[in-house]
Amino acid sequence: MNQNQTTRLIIVAVGGQGNLLASRVIGEAALASNVPVRMSEIHGMAQRGGVVESAIVFGNAESTIISDGEADILVGFEPLETLRALNKCNPQTLVITNLSPLSPATVSAGKSVYPGLKEIQRLIREKTAKLIAFDAAALAKEAGSVLSVNMVLVGAMIQTGVLPLTAESVKEIIRTKTKERFVDVNLAAFELGFSKADASS
Repeated sequence: MNQNQTTRLIIVAVGGQGNLLASRVIGEAALASNVPVRMSEIHGMAQRGGVVESAIVFGNAESTIISDGEADILVGFEPLETLRALNKCNPQTLVITNLSPLSPATVSAGKSVYPGLKEIQRLIREKTAKLIAFDAAALAKEAGSVLSVNMVLVGAMIQTGVLPLTAESVKEIIRTKTKERFVDVNLAAFELGFSKADASS
């Protein structure tokens, strides 16, 4: 991929899922690879399970703002949040989503109903170029910690080749910039996500 080509990535998650660490790993890998990168984050009520959104723009771009319809790739750590961010997509967008739901408070309280996972996937497929959807939480547990969902999805992102980053550049950041006690689990999670996205292609 041309490192100067503009690529716009949106990551959406629920507070506590590790979106910000995933964004930092990707941003650091871009800097280490001399890929121009700009990042911004929108924090909802993260500590209460609210949405956290990161916008990362690679290449020659003046702004970190990704307007409706501008995302080249949307990655969702939670399926309903992925669906909610669909307005950022266009018919050429690649979408990667975790299929393990975290019900919002309104659903837990019985005030609303969580849509079916098949319906969520159908709606996303109708409006985008490609959907890669799988249970990232199950792979994270296989890697050694459910908290490594973020690295599973980073692995899937890198496998697609949409981002101007190599797997080795990202793994090097995981090795050197994440907490030492989590490095092995994070690397295992990355590899599982990378393989799963490859199998889904």
